[in-house]
Amino acid sequence: MNQTMRQDAYYIIGGTLKAVLPDEAVRRVLENRTFPGRVVLAAAGKAAWQMARAAQECLGDQLNRGVAVTKYGHGKGFIPRVACYEGGHPVPDEGSFRGTEAVLAMVEGLTEEDTVLFLLSGGGSALFEKPRTSPEVLQDVTNQLLACGADVVEINTIRKRLSGVKGGRFAQLCAPARVFSIVLSDVLGDPLDAIASGPAYPDRSTCAQARAIAEKYRLTLPEEARLLLDEETPKALDNVETHVTGSVGELCRAAASLCGELGYEPLILTDRLCCQAREAGSFLASIARTHGDTRYPLAFLAGGETVVRLTGTGKGGRNQELALSAASGIDGMSNVLLFSLGSDGTDGPTDAAGGIVDGSTAGLLRKKGVSIHKVLEENDAYHALQQANSLLVTGPTGTNVNDVAVVLIRRKDE
Repeated sequence: MNQTMRQDAYYIIGGTLKAVLPDEAVRRVLENRTFPGRVVLAAAGKAAWQMARAAQECLGDQLNRGVAVTKYGHGKGFIPRVACYEGGHPVPDEGSFRGTEAVLAMVEGLTEEDTVLFLLSGGGSALFEKPRTSPEVLQDVTNQLLACGADVVEINTIRKRLSGVKGGRFAQLCAPARVFSIVLSDVLGDPLDAIASGPAYPDRSTCAQARAIAEKYRLTLPEEARLLLDEETPKALDNVETHVTGSVGELCRAAASLCGELGYEPLILTDRLCCQAREAGSFLASIARTHGDTRYPLAFLAGGETVVRLTGTGKGGRNQELALSAASGIDGMSNVLLFSLGSDGTDGPTDAAGGIVDGSTAGLLRKKGVSIHKVLEENDAYHALQQANSLLVTGPTGTNVNDVAVVLIRRKDE
C-alpha cells in the first residue's frame, strides 16, 4: 500500500474524529445555563458516556443524579453522580433493558419544577429500550429489519411501535417535568423523530406507514407485534425543548478541511449517501477512474449511512463492504487510496471502524486466493480486509455522526 497516502489518510481520520467529538458541542449548549428545581441526567446512545461526562462537568452541583446507557466497551470510567450501564447494539439485550429501567426509575415522581437533561446519540434505538412485546420478539423483529436492507427511518418506524420509550413516549413518562434534550444526529437530514427513534420528540410516522414497511420487507411478525403497529404514537408534546448538535455534514466538512491542509483539493459529493454499501464503493471507484490522470491532488468525500443487504453469514459492516467493493474498481491504480469510516469506531458487529484500500489491495487478495465478489456475497469483508492489512481500527470514539468515505488521488508522477 502507498505509505505516503496511507499516512495522509490516518492524519485525516484522526483529525476528523477529534473535530466531531461531542464534548465541546454539549458545553456550548449548556454554557451559562441554569435550570430551576432538580436536574436529572439521562443519556442514551453510543456517545452517551462522552456526552454525560461533558454535561456533568458543566452542571457541577446543579446535577442531582444521572444514568447513562451506552454500548459495550464505550464507557470510559466513573462519572460523578452518574450511574453508567452498557447494553447491546444493534440488537437490544438485557443490559439495554436494565439501563433503561434505571432511567425510568429515576424520572418517576419528578415535578413540573424539575428538568430531565436528555442526551441522545445514535445507537439509542437499541440501547434505550423498554419492550412492549416480549424481549425475544423485539430482538427477532430487529434482526429481520437489520437484514432486509431497510433504511434507518424505516427501521425506526417499526421499532417505535414496539417500544415503551420511543416515538415520544419517554417524554410523556417524564411529565410533568421539563425535558431539555441535546441530540447528536446520526440520521441524514437530522429528523428529530428518527434519531434513536425519537424518545422525546413527536412522531411524524403513521400506523399506515408502519404496516406498509412490514409488507414491503415481508417481515414475519407475531400477532402481538402486528397489533402494536396499529397503535398510534404521540403526535404532540408540550414539555420538551430540543437542541441538535453534531451531524454528518460537520463530519464531512472536518474531513474536507484536513484534506485541504495536506494539499488535496476537496469536493464533498454528498452528505446524504444512503444506497447499498457495495454500490457506493463501486460508484466512488468510478470517480477515481474518471479523475485518475489528475494534474493535482484531489479528494472526493461522501458522507451518510449506507445499508448492507445480508446474503451470507460472514463478518463485516457497511464501511468494510464499501471499501472492499471499491478495491475492485481501483485495482492497479497506484495513485489512488480510499477509506470508509464509521465515526463511532465500530462498523457492524466488529472491532473495526471501516476499511482502507488502494490500487494494490485487489491484487494482494488475488494472490491469497480471495475472490472479492464471493466475499461480498458472503458479507465477509472483515476477514478479507484483515488479510490485506486493510482494516481501520480506532476503538470506540465517543461520538456517532454517521460515516464518511474519502477517495484520495495524487498525481501519477508523485
